[in-house]
Amino acid sequence: MEISVTILWLGLLIVLLAIEAATLGLTTIWFAGGALVAFLAALVHAPLPAQIVLFFVVSLALLIFTRPVAVRFMNQKTEKTNVDSLLGKKAVVTQTIENLKGTGRVQIKGVDWAARAKEDGSVIEAGAVVTVIEVQGVKLIVDNCTD
Repeated sequence: MEISVTILWLGLLIVLLAIEAATLGLTTIWFAGGALVAFLAALVHAPLPAQIVLFFVVSLALLIFTRPVAVRFMNQKTEKTNVDSLLGKKAVVTQTIENLKGTGRVQIKGVDWAARAKEDGSVIEAGAVVTVIEVQGVKLIVDNCTD
């Protein structure tokens, strides 16, 4: 029976590693670590309840203590999308922005965008420099520059 339990842990380890390799989303790697420790415990003939406890304790410990570091490391080189990179940038108003009329366009980084003012009643004249504060769909929400 001990050999079959050892094979079970090895099989679980392989399946969890295969899922992790297929998804690359840090979903099962923590449990693969637990399965590895349980497999090693089975190899040294630890009782089955101890193997199960080791699996859960190691999996939970890896999940709690290493996941935040791993996620931070994995997301370190995540690039902002083009839209996200516009937030806080300056744009030039090319068509007067009037929310009540539904008009307004700005140019930023050589691209023309529909724009609306942060304040509903405000009018921002063409030629003004504004700051992008939000993106709503295909419209930039802008505010007058303070600097």
